[in-house]
Amino acid sequence: MAEAKKATKKVTEAEVVEPVAEEAAAQAEAKLAKAGKRSAKAVKETEAKIAKEERKAQTSDGATEARAVTQKPTRSRLERRGKKYRAVAEKIEKDKVYSLKEGLGLAIATSPTKFDASVELHLNLNVDPKQADQNIRGSVALPSGTGKEVRIAVAADTVDAAKLTAAGAALVGEEKIFAALDKGQIDFDVLIALPAVMPKLGKYARLLGPKGLMPNPKSGTVTPDPIKAVTEAKAGRVEYRVDSTGIIHLSIGKVSFGVEKLEANAAAVIGAIKAAKPASIKGGVFMKVAYLSTSMGPSLKITTSES
Repeated sequence: MAEAKKATKKVTEAEVVEPVAEEAAAQAEAKLAKAGKRSAKAVKETEAKIAKEERKAQTSDGATEARAVTQKPTRSRLERRGKKYRAVAEKIEKDKVYSLKEGLGLAIATSPTKFDASVELHLNLNVDPKQADQNIRGSVALPSGTGKEVRIAVAADTVDAAKLTAAGAALVGEEKIFAALDKGQIDFDVLIALPAVMPKLGKYARLLGPKGLMPNPKSGTVTPDPIKAVTEAKAGRVEYRVDSTGIIHLSIGKVSFGVEKLEANAAAVIGAIKAAKPASIKGGVFMKVAYLSTSMGPSLKITTSES
C-alpha cells in the first residue's frame, strides 16, 4: 500500500514538473525571439541561406565538369598566328643552324609585312649581368647605317653650335634641352653631352634612364668631342647592352638593305661584342646562341662562326 502511494506521488510530481519545465523553456525561447537572436524568422533565413549556398556549389561543380568536357585542346603558338606568318614560317627548318649569309637571305624572304621591316639580331651570351664586369655595354658603328632617321641633341654650350648643326645635330644648347626636360618633353633619340655637363643632367636621370637616353662614356655619348660623336651617330652608331637574362637585342638595318649590307652590319656587331668579352670568362662558349628575325617575322637560328 505504501509503495503504491509513493508511485502515485512520483507520477504526480512528474506531471507537475514537466509542464513547468516546458513553460520555462517557452519563456526563454520567447525572450530570445524578442531579442532577435533565435527568432523563427532568423532561423528560416539562415536555413534558406545555407540551402542557397549548397545549390550554388552544386551548380558550380556541374558547370566546371561541363566546361572540362567541352574544352578544346590548346593550340600551339604557331597555330595561333596569322595565315601570312604560318606560310612564311614553313620555309624555315626548325632545328637547322644557318650561316649568317644564308640566314639573312631567309629572314628577308620570310618577312610578312608590307612596310620596310627592321632586321633584328638576338645574341644570348654566357654572362651574368649582375656581375659588374660582365654587364656588357658598348656601341658600334654600323657600316651600312641603321636605315632610321636619328634625332640628336647635344648639351654643349662651349662648342660651336653651327658646326654641331652641320654635323647633323637637331637640338643644340644646354638651356634648350634642360627647358624641354623640365616639361618632360623628349624630342630626340640620342643625347650627347660634354663631361662637364653630366652633373647638371643628374636631376633628369629618372626621366632619361628608363628610356636608355642617359649619356654614358661606354656608349660614346659622353665625350669631349661632340662633333665626332654626332657624325658617328648620324652615320649609324648604335648602342648595345645585355638585358637581365644576358641577351643582347639589336636592330642591324632594314629588309631593303639586302643581304650584303646587312651582313656587314651583323659582322660589325658580332665582332664588337666578341671584343668586349670579359676577362673573367675563361674557356667555354661566349656566345651561346644567336637568332635573326624581322619586325613581325619568324626567327631562325644562325651560327656566329665561333670555334
